[in-house]
Amino acid sequence: MKHAKAEIIQEYGPFEGNPAIHGVTWDGEQVWFASGNQVNALDLVSGKTVRAVPTPADAGTAFDGQHLYQIAEKHIHKIDPQTGQVLNTIPAPGDGGDSGMAWAEGSLWVGVYRDRKIHQVDPDTGKILKTLETNRFVTGVTWVGGELWHGTWEGEESGLNHIDAHTGKVLEVLEMPAGTGVSGLESNGADRFFCGGGTSGKIRVVKHPAAKTPA
Repeated sequence: MKHAKAEIIQEYGPFEGNPAIHGVTWDGEQVWFASGNQVNALDLVSGKTVRAVPTPADAGTAFDGQHLYQIAEKHIHKIDPQTGQVLNTIPAPGDGGDSGMAWAEGSLWVGVYRDRKIHQVDPDTGKILKTLETNRFVTGVTWVGGELWHGTWEGEESGLNHIDAHTGKVLEVLEMPAGTGVSGLESNGADRFFCGGGTSGKIRVVKHPAAKTPA
């Protein structure tokens, strides 16, 4: 198993009126983050929030290319980001213990914090299609380049784990610095991870370990 220090290359926030970050996703241009009673769009150039969609938002967030998906206690809402309208609601697989969430290849991937599980879920019905078990609490989930990663935060230890998408075996660990937890996780599909920083109210950008350093 590979083990390395996470390289934080940028920080955003905290954001006024949003004391904590609960979930993070990426729509190709903006980072969306859940902050309790709304989902906010963050412009990475200005570092400012440019939109907010009022909705219960106490855990993971995902984007399928057109819609937002937001965990709200025991449910997952499918939301039109333009209007804020809830288009569909399905049960969350962790029955309220759900944490992070990602979209990949037509499915939602939902982490359940204390169960140390990640469920592949049908986004239309909520049916669990597959379950992976990992060795740490799950605080965020993302896919990048065919790799499945999850955030973890237990006590004073936090990091990003790359796991085998078939067995759940941990393949690689990026250890976050002391005092920096991961409360949500998303990638930009290439070389960066966006990490929610819990009650710090910050979003931290971590370099993917395979990303090349500019000459």
